[in-house]
Amino acid sequence: MEPMAVETTPLPAAGAPVALADMLDARDRRVERQRDALDRFRLPVLSATLVMPGPVKDTPLSRFVMDTALGELDALFRRTGWAIPFHRPHWAATGAEALYAVAADARDLKRAVAALEDGHPLGRLWDLDVLDPQGGSLSRGTLGLAPRRCLVCGEPAHACARARRHPLDAVLAVIEEKVHAFRSR
Repeated sequence: MEPMAVETTPLPAAGAPVALADMLDARDRRVERQRDALDRFRLPVLSATLVMPGPVKDTPLSRFVMDTALGELDALFRRTGWAIPFHRPHWAATGAEALYAVAADARDLKRAVAALEDGHPLGRLWDLDVLDPQGGSLSRGTLGLAPRRCLVCGEPAHACARARRHPLDAVLAVIEEKVHAFRSR
């Protein structure tokens, strides 16, 4: 296997609001990058993004949260010994992202990153998706794992997000509290 290739993008200026069209375009480009990594490496691909609601996706706080996620993922890969032939962080006004090709069983990888999401103080702010080159995206449900919980009320997150049950200010306040508590440890 070839050595890890790290491809980076320059850091944009933080703080600009992003239009829905830009977010949809960013999602399409992310899917293309995921597909390219799957085709190129024929290994499970880990796609890391953030739970960052609202029109401003790139802030000092979100950059800190992504830097923490990247550090925890690096530590996970060192602990497990999984080779990472490809890693690409991507910093954009539409939010921070990172892709990894991981020499591991896709189901084991999904279990490990779900444990990070569930166990780390900032893990609820990370969206760590695993794409299997043979079977597409692996969900928590297919592995018998509990669904993600709402940041505000603890109910299933998908239901709260879909119903827009909580005002943006309340969600952002919880995110800021989580980050502040983690930084204060």
